[in-house]
Amino acid sequence: MIRKLTFLLRPSWLILAVIVAAFAYLCFTVLAPWQLGKNTSTEHRNQLIADSVRADPVDVTGIIDGDPATHTEWRKVTATGSYVPDSTVLVRLRHLDGAPGYAVLAAFRLDDGRTLLVDRGLVAAVDGTRPPAIEAPPAGAQRLEARVRASEGVVADKPPSTQDGYRQVYTVDTGQESTVLGTALTPIPTGTDKGGYLQLAEGQPGAFTPVPLPQLDAGPYLSYGLQWLAFGIMAPLGLGYFVVAELRARRRDRAESPNPAAPESTPSPEIPAPSTTEARLADRYGRNR
Repeated sequence: MIRKLTFLLRPSWLILAVIVAAFAYLCFTVLAPWQLGKNTSTEHRNQLIADSVRADPVDVTGIIDGDPATHTEWRKVTATGSYVPDSTVLVRLRHLDGAPGYAVLAAFRLDDGRTLLVDRGLVAAVDGTRPPAIEAPPAGAQRLEARVRASEGVVADKPPSTQDGYRQVYTVDTGQESTVLGTALTPIPTGTDKGGYLQLAEGQPGAFTPVPLPQLDAGPYLSYGLQWLAFGIMAPLGLGYFVVAELRARRRDRAESPNPAAPESTPSPEIPAPSTTEARLADRYGRNR
């Protein structure tokens, strides 16, 4: 049996086996875990959003002073204080109803003196290229209801700028906006390494069109993960199928080819039949004797 499998040592079969093994390894250790992990995180996010919709808001100071390891993103909170004058920052490359827009940020100083970053919502771009006139937030004491969101991080090759009379950035990030405004902004603990900010709910003082909540759909990640697992199983099975097919083909070829070790039979020489004249002479000769 081992001699029959020696063809697997040929370079073509060895290369195929390496490719199949590498593909199956990636399916089980990288591709499937990647999709299944995204499915788990999406389900976790959806559960947090669903819980926040049903839960009553809590004071944001309790979250700021609480355990920083606690996951707080999407929590509904209240904040009491006042907007910081001249603290508007626009976030570029946002969309409102499928058209170009901006997110409007501002600083909000709590009654205890700490200052938070607030996303006031979305506004549509004028002619799709420039921001509209941004109305300043209301002055005086305000009570806001919002959701905690984690900062998006920064884009290294897209620094903040000032255009059309407004300070503009490309992402919502507490650290970056603190530098842009020259104001110490307190990051809200979110249970991750990204400090959070407040995203205003609809109808709040100073709010524009609110950023819509993500769709509570787990997406295709689970099915993609299961597909990669199936591919990881099918690849070795496919290789095994081709090995068996090769063995059958070789066995069939041996059965159909002649056996070179067997001696070839020598046909007997044919004895020609006697002619009619010869038969008569032989018969007469026999009677005379």
